[in-house]
Amino acid sequence: MDKVRINKKSEIKDVEIILPASKSVANRALIINALANGNDSDLKNISEARDTQTMLRLLGSDEKELDVLDAGTTMRFLTAFLAVSKKNKVLTGTPRMCQRPIKVLVDALRVLGADITYLNNDGFPPIEIAPFQKQKNNNLEVRGDVSSQYISALLMIAPCLPEGLNITLIGEVGSKPYISMTLKVMEAFGVKSAWHGAQIRVEHQAYTPCRYPIEPDWSAASYWYSIIALSTKGNVLLTGLKDHSIQGDRVIADIMTPLGVETTFTEKGAYLRRKDHIKNTSIDFTDCPDLAQTVAVVCAVKGIICEMTGLESLRIKETDRISALQTELSKLGSSLTEENGKWVLNPAAEVSGAQEVTIETYEDHRMAMAFGPLATQMPISILDPSVVNKSYPGYWKDLELADFNILHT
Repeated sequence: MDKVRINKKSEIKDVEIILPASKSVANRALIINALANGNDSDLKNISEARDTQTMLRLLGSDEKELDVLDAGTTMRFLTAFLAVSKKNKVLTGTPRMCQRPIKVLVDALRVLGADITYLNNDGFPPIEIAPFQKQKNNNLEVRGDVSSQYISALLMIAPCLPEGLNITLIGEVGSKPYISMTLKVMEAFGVKSAWHGAQIRVEHQAYTPCRYPIEPDWSAASYWYSIIALSTKGNVLLTGLKDHSIQGDRVIADIMTPLGVETTFTEKGAYLRRKDHIKNTSIDFTDCPDLAQTVAVVCAVKGIICEMTGLESLRIKETDRISALQTELSKLGSSLTEENGKWVLNPAAEVSGAQEVTIETYEDHRMAMAFGPLATQMPISILDPSVVNKSYPGYWKDLELADFNILHT
């Protein structure tokens, strides 16, 4: 298996980093643009991330079978998009993608009138989608504690339904910022919605093509927060990153303040520099689960005991991220244990100066990027480094800009 070896580099040099565009925002804009028949739209700063390029390619494909690879967002958004189309398509993906559940979304779409068939195992891809005939219902009840991507997928097709759509969210709602993001991108394309309590209502209306710039990715920014937190010298400017963002992962700036990173927003972007940190913290990742791996590594290295909640959705990501974290953190002498629905991270006694470690990535881009900053403490090897292409293709080159020495083997 390919790997990268990174020599220990406790001091980085001052660097300006151009982050990739947000794939979360881009994928929403691409779906909405397609629903708007948006030949007149101007989508600025489309990411080179594999997930975004996969969405772009499949939206323009005339093939019957569409392979989303390992892109969960693409699978869910395309399922809803195609469910209201006049086309007959098959959606499939990698073996791991075909183990990720889609039943909640398919059930909801069937209630609306979609004709969807499982081709292998009930509740999982691959699926075949027949042309949409007629809307049968305009009211849905959807569990809020499953992937918010199901809800976002339904919301984006709602204005195209003859009767619009009313969604009632059942139980506790996770990843609310992602639902809010969806509604804000819809609004940019001219669609109004109303969200009151557990009710979201979208009337039948038309999307309007528009000029829409894609923000830099706050999830990608999180790895630079980690590097600043763990290094001993050097500052980072994340160009183009703004304080006011529709991305929920903007909260990393707030999370990292007590963990040792101060953020100053300027006209050029977000300027990061290190500061003192606390020794104990409690963080709820319900609305920002993609940040959990990054924060776990920071706490493990800096000796911060961290009580984590809201990690449940990590079980059904690119890998079982909780299990992967437990395995890889143990290599540092750190542990992540579940206690009464909470996870407690107990940091290592001493990490800096430790022997070289090899990190497995489990076909998960965030495992590679979350553990990359360990090179501030010790030489590390990271297996299957190309997994970063999913969201941040330039990650390793950007680390080299900060003076990390990286050997690809």
